Amino acid sequence: MSSEKKRMLVYGPVPSRRLGRSLGLDLVPLKTCTFDCVYCQLGRGQGTLLKRDAYIHADDLLDAVEESLAAGADPDFITLSGSGEPTLNKQLSSIIAGIKKLTTIPLALITNGSLLWDEEVRRDCAGCDLVLPSLDAGDEATFRLINRPDELLSWERILKGLISFRAEFTGPIWLEVMLVAGINDSEQSLENIKAAIERINPDKIHLNTVARLPAESWAHAVPPEKLVEIRAFFGGSAEIIAAYSGRHSPHSHSPRREEILGTLRRRPCSADDIASGLQINRNELVKELALLESEGLIVGEDWEGRLLYRPT
Repeated sequence: MSSEKKRMLVYGPVPSRRLGRSLGLDLVPLKTCTFDCVYCQLGRGQGTLLKRDAYIHADDLLDAVEESLAAGADPDFITLSGSGEPTLNKQLSSIIAGIKKLTTIPLALITNGSLLWDEEVRRDCAGCDLVLPSLDAGDEATFRLINRPDELLSWERILKGLISFRAEFTGPIWLEVMLVAGINDSEQSLENIKAAIERINPDKIHLNTVARLPAESWAHAVPPEKLVEIRAFFGGSAEIIAAYSGRHSPHSHSPRREEILGTLRRRPCSADDIASGLQINRNELVKELALLESEGLIVGEDWEGRLLYRPT
């Protein structure tokens, strides 16, 4: 793999509402996933799959991380997430071990949790410092409606995998619940989700809602006042994931378009998102965004009162 392609495997640091400044790592190609969620910020998929493979080789990924760190990247976390479901990469354990040799920066895994029923996948994930799985439904029907999983997956199978992983993993588990208005925010849906979470026993419950352009235009955010009520319903270990408010220097470096485009390939972002994540001078960034838009490389779209940029 060429040096340029390797660099594209790493993106950021980007602003993360849960992890501060996160240096992201793509373990699979775009939308290579077990789900096709209605709220996905990467848009609609072309199908789902369960086959684990070396979609992106460990050596290429480790070279990309090493190069990024040598260039001065200083994230709060290195995050295995990116453009699909990272546990589909069968070289996951080698990737984790290799990163651990390169740096002491903590390593987080963001996963939809759909493969944790597989004992090998659970072993592969064990080397992470923090695991952030998700559970958006408390029953099969809602699971199929919101996550649109591979046909061979079932809600009960995934729940059992999360329970098994909790019993084996020694680090913290922060479980995300993505709430979509009118789909999984009813009283019955929330009661079902809470009952499932009590069986998993995560260290934290992260309540999230649609905050970027979703795959389906009808996937809307739950209003803030209702999120507050839901947090109270879930109890003490639950928290609402707020907007990013991490460190940002007014004397940050000038924008580099490859960094900007790399970030936007993974998620629609506002100018503030990009400036905070990449430590870029905001005034210069706005000029570069205007130039990229005039060249037809990105487009700005208003979404619920926020101007978000995405690649064309």
